[in-house]
Amino acid sequence: MKNIQIIDGALNCVYDIFSCDEASFNTLFPAGTDIAFSSEIWEREEDVELESIFRRLWESPVPKSQAMGIHGIIFYGLDDKKQYYPSRRDEDAMNPDGSAIRAGGRTSDLAQP
Repeated sequence: MKNIQIIDGALNCVYDIFSCDEASFNTLFPAGTDIAFSSEIWEREEDVELESIFRRLWESPVPKSQAMGIHGIIFYGLDDKKQYYPSRRDEDAMNPDGSAIRAGGRTSDLAQP
């Protein structure tokens, strides 16, 4: 099973995690990607198949305290974030100017506000 975190544009978004089978994950995240945008998913896949996948996904919430990793992230209504994930891989995230978002490619040193 794979865990997917959902991030939407709502101010009260709580970044829920859901579980799905490998085949469904591969439909949502093709070719080794781990970042997806809902608009792109619905453009490339058939509605009937996606409705089934998402119905099962919404029925499989995973409490964050029990999640054993996050294997993919789906952004809803946040197409402006596409520029930060041109490869649709989280570890390759970059600024629009091509510079790295993470020092050394990781988030080990977070800046203080």
